[in-house]
Amino acid sequence: MKFDVREIIKAANGEVIVDLLLKNGKLVNVFSGEISKESVAIHKGFVVGFGNYKAKKILNLGGKYIAPGFIDGHVHIESSMVSVSEFARAVVPKGVTSVITDAHEIANVLGIDGIKYMLESSKNQPLNVFFMLPSCVPATQMETAGAHLTGFDLYPFLKEKWVVGLGEVMNFPGVISADDDLLNKMKIASGKRIDGHSPGLMGKALSSYITSGIASDHESTTLPEAKEKLEKGMYVMVREGTSEKNLKDIIPLVNEKNYSRFFFVTDDRHPQDLVKEGSINFIIRKAISLGLDPVIALKMATLNTAEYFRLPRIGAVAPGYQADIVILNNLKDIKPVMVFRRGDLVAASSEFVAKKVKLAGMLRGSINVRWLRDNDFQIPVPAGRKSVFVIEIVPHQIITKKKICPAKIDATGKLAVSDIKNDILKMVVVERHLASGNIGKGFVKGFGLKKGAIASSVAHDSHNIICVGVDDKSIFTACVEIVKMGGGLCVADGEKILGHLPLPIAGLMTDKPLEKVVSELEKLVAISKKLGCVLDDPFMTLSFLALPVIPELKLTDKGLVDVSKMKLVGLFV
Repeated sequence: MKFDVREIIKAANGEVIVDLLLKNGKLVNVFSGEISKESVAIHKGFVVGFGNYKAKKILNLGGKYIAPGFIDGHVHIESSMVSVSEFARAVVPKGVTSVITDAHEIANVLGIDGIKYMLESSKNQPLNVFFMLPSCVPATQMETAGAHLTGFDLYPFLKEKWVVGLGEVMNFPGVISADDDLLNKMKIASGKRIDGHSPGLMGKALSSYITSGIASDHESTTLPEAKEKLEKGMYVMVREGTSEKNLKDIIPLVNEKNYSRFFFVTDDRHPQDLVKEGSINFIIRKAISLGLDPVIALKMATLNTAEYFRLPRIGAVAPGYQADIVILNNLKDIKPVMVFRRGDLVAASSEFVAKKVKLAGMLRGSINVRWLRDNDFQIPVPAGRKSVFVIEIVPHQIITKKKICPAKIDATGKLAVSDIKNDILKMVVVERHLASGNIGKGFVKGFGLKKGAIASSVAHDSHNIICVGVDDKSIFTACVEIVKMGGGLCVADGEKILGHLPLPIAGLMTDKPLEKVVSELEKLVAISKKLGCVLDDPFMTLSFLALPVIPELKLTDKGLVDVSKMKLVGLFV
């Protein structure tokens, strides 16, 4: 719907009958910070004024609250494992009318084709989908990705209406060392926002990173880290995802003097969390329960985000603003009873009522693996070595700890194997883009599995096949099943597949209905727990264990990565 300035001016002046009047509501004004009894006039998809207007349709709200539609400031739609249209079905009834997404995941698998697919799939959705171009494909040279994108590759996309900047610059050592390729990407994005990704970065290194033009960060996990980034001029994205839960630690930093520098993001949320908890609405509700003023919380979920990304005419309920509006019973549970996007009702009573949009055409297959053999996952023990580096999971975070533990040696005295008693399990990463035969091997602590293996083709950021298991037979069976499915998730025990979820779109997503995906995921989690797994969402945790830009220790198809040193290291101490 185009913005017809002449028509809107006339409507605002009462010269034409408006399309809709939301009458007798309580307007949450994110500009003044006040809540006032108000009626809101909407015409041709835009708010035109407050007060009494002649309208084709009048909706009496009976004192309900009128707030701007919520905006997710940083989300990877691919992490929902569903298509863009199914993602919209999940988040729109929760009050989300706009998202800023980074197609980083699918770009690491399919390159330019992946970005084009996401752009096309986002058209005509009942949701504003803005894009940040993926800056790090691949994220590092310590893994094998499916593509390599340069500034030359990205430049044409900057002309797209819905592209608003350059996505999270993960390679912070590259920025600090003034890497030419990275700086070229940042240069072409000049005039648009450049998002950051700098976990644990502080002191002079952080200052160096910021001077490059990077303006935000969503990786703060502690209050001191967020405070330094705030003090040095960064916008702080307060994240609450499925695995990454930072809200409780960071929200005490927010006050009436600085709240304009904060906004909310989900980053990565699994479909079951989107359905059961929600999206940005869940973060607002939790922030309020932790003591944040409701109006400030709503501003952080709307206007702050829009202003940071320089998005005109969204983020507020005011004359000239797009009529993306959420109707709430109260400012405590943040449960939308109606959601409007461009003046059209798209959700009511938590139900999606908008027309579902068809997907863009399907993509090519993305699994290309060298023939696997059952002895590929063995870990020979070098002479005289008795200890190994182990990746230790940190609950509810994507950071990990580096531990040194005694290696458990098999009866032959030649191979290192899983130490089930001490919850030290074998983990492998199988390269799946070039059929190179690369297999990274290591150990992880924190899953709790007593039997079997779990595997996935969702493994940030290069999305090779990742698997954790107690024995090689289960690991082999699980990895082969991922190849057979063309990507997905599965649980195996010995030679038996106990459950699977195919993800044929780049090995990351499916075009199946949201409800079916949630049901299948819940089954897989339940099966994993029967095998002893102690994690709430083992597949989300698993997906981040191959991400070599998040401290301290990760595993890629090329081997073990010590993130603090940004280099590959040996498994044995």
